[in-house]
Amino acid sequence: MREEPFPSEKIFNLDSQAKELGMGGKLSPESNESLYKKRMQKRKDIQAERLQIRKTKKGLLIVFTGNGKGKTTAALGMTLRTIGHGYKVAIIQFIKGGWTTGEEKALKNFSSNISWHSLGEGFTWETQDRIRDAKLVQEAWGLAKEYIKNESYKLIILDEINIATKLGYLDSEEIITFLKTLNNRKNHIVLTGRGASDSIIDYADLVTEMKLIKHPFKEQGIKAQKCVEF
Repeated sequence: MREEPFPSEKIFNLDSQAKELGMGGKLSPESNESLYKKRMQKRKDIQAERLQIRKTKKGLLIVFTGNGKGKTTAALGMTLRTIGHGYKVAIIQFIKGGWTTGEEKALKNFSSNISWHSLGEGFTWETQDRIRDAKLVQEAWGLAKEYIKNESYKLIILDEINIATKLGYLDSEEIITFLKTLNNRKNHIVLTGRGASDSIIDYADLVTEMKLIKHPFKEQGIKAQKCVEF
């Protein structure tokens, strides 16, 4: 009797079948609608099995990095989703803090489930003080650890923490070591900022890299504007 494949093998096989069947629409080769319907029904059945076999839940480490715009924006989208489900969110901003953003004002007014801390004082060329910058990063990291250990918070966003590690103000290994000490963590942690370290990327559960294709600041000399950058 043939052995039932391990779940990981079965997941791989189902994912491969789903990819082969494709996403449908005009991308599918069938000119006959009856054949197309059969393909999509098979795709639906496989999708149901793909969802059924994935049963594990855990607190995720999520990284938004890359040179493209949208890292903090993606994290804030998760914030809206989380408070929409009635959970609490903590947002700790590293580096940022020298200006007030539209999202900060909106979210603070929108929900009492938001704890927002802007603990930086701006970009390095604005602060011009590495000693104070490093001190502020360490203070922000200390606060972040308290929120991460607080089980009443479902989502913790550490905005621009990747920049803090890239600048040498916080060691990536310290972040990883701390997270490894937390057994059965249920909350989700989001790290944003360009230049995420290889060790953070390797340890994370979900990593998205925003790719810069065009930006009006670079190509057109357009200044940062409300509603777009802040």
